[in-house]
Amino acid sequence: MVNHQLFLLLTLISSILVFQSESRVKAKASFGFSLELIHRDSPLSPFYNATLNSSEILTKNAIHSMERFIHFQSLINQKVVQSIVFPTENSYLTKLSFGTPPVEYFAIVDTGSDLTWIQCVPCTECYNSQGSSLFDPQASSTYKAFSCDSQTCRAFGGEQCLKTNDCQYHVTYGDMSSTTGILSSDSLSFDSINGQKTTFSTSIFGCGRNNQVQLGNVGIAGIVGLGGGPFSLVSQIGPQIDHRFSYCFVPRFAKSSGKLIFGQESIISHPKAISTPLVSKYPQTFYYLTLNGVSIGDKTAHPSSTQGNVLIDSGVTLTILEPDLYSSVEAMVKEAIGKEPVQDPSGAFNLCYGADTNINVPEMVFHFSGADVRLQPVNTFMVNGDLVCMVIVPNSVNPFSVFGNYAQINFQVEYDLQKRVVSFAPTDCTQI
Repeated sequence: MVNHQLFLLLTLISSILVFQSESRVKAKASFGFSLELIHRDSPLSPFYNATLNSSEILTKNAIHSMERFIHFQSLINQKVVQSIVFPTENSYLTKLSFGTPPVEYFAIVDTGSDLTWIQCVPCTECYNSQGSSLFDPQASSTYKAFSCDSQTCRAFGGEQCLKTNDCQYHVTYGDMSSTTGILSSDSLSFDSINGQKTTFSTSIFGCGRNNQVQLGNVGIAGIVGLGGGPFSLVSQIGPQIDHRFSYCFVPRFAKSSGKLIFGQESIISHPKAISTPLVSKYPQTFYYLTLNGVSIGDKTAHPSSTQGNVLIDSGVTLTILEPDLYSSVEAMVKEAIGKEPVQDPSGAFNLCYGADTNINVPEMVFHFSGADVRLQPVNTFMVNGDLVCMVIVPNSVNPFSVFGNYAQINFQVEYDLQKRVVSFAPTDCTQI
């Protein structure tokens, strides 16, 4: 068994090295590019649903955050080889193009997934809310399906061979959504914000032919995987982007987009930038940090767990804290605000105040290892109809936490995957 696992590991490394040596980027060897990053609920999103009010959107996001979090826990506790719950309700979108000639799509950016995939024809079961034509491999002169006996197929763990000898992949998400199709490669290109096109000629992706996911009226073609595993986009193009990327999330209903930045352009030059180490744990898809405590004023609450006790994630709206830590943080917030809280009828939030209550939300400091991240009211509270609610909630099960995307608003967050650090810089993301 050990020898078999070693063989798969060596095969995987060999496969990625082959990919990297074959990949040709229409730019210099190490460079950078920036993409627009739009939340699917933003008025700027082409899939914005104007019939939903902010309260309905926030409650929907909160419920989905908890679903995603529950499956985070199951994967880590059970060590199941499975992606997390499908990232729909809290998602950030970007544009990308597949094939030659290139065909443009919107896809979800997800730091909790590895394999990038889009819907393809022929399709036995595809969701019909994509809003654009499915990708046709036969229309692309650069498309290639990996064979069952290829190193890439064996390294990925292809589920089975088809009659055509094409390598079939299967990814199951924690909410039982799934995608099945052909493990493939093709030209992948991005239109950078500066107007330049960046192309990776042999990007590995999933050509999805059976995609059983619950998307509603989302309009997206698939997922861009930015996780830490070897088949994620950032791992595949690592040498070309200096193994680094960053993003900057704007406030949810801002009239401008955020940014997803790769390579040299992603380097934070802000004088107040701070960095914390990434902790290597299973599964390697996820990005783990160490949270030492949370402070308000001169009071600090400490978690019971240590070393890699929090995930940083782009697809969870809420910040979710282990039970005892949350109780202490909530008590500190109540004391600092000094007003009577009210109950959230939806049950999605634990601490709310009337919107007509004049509350002063305190600064909250998350003490990561080597980095004190100072959260402003935009990171910790959100107007929820006639309520103002804290977007930090408890994990009622075990000592495990997630640093969600609301907490990351108006920070440039950089992932340096070679130095194994995540850096934060307070930034007006509408101006970056």
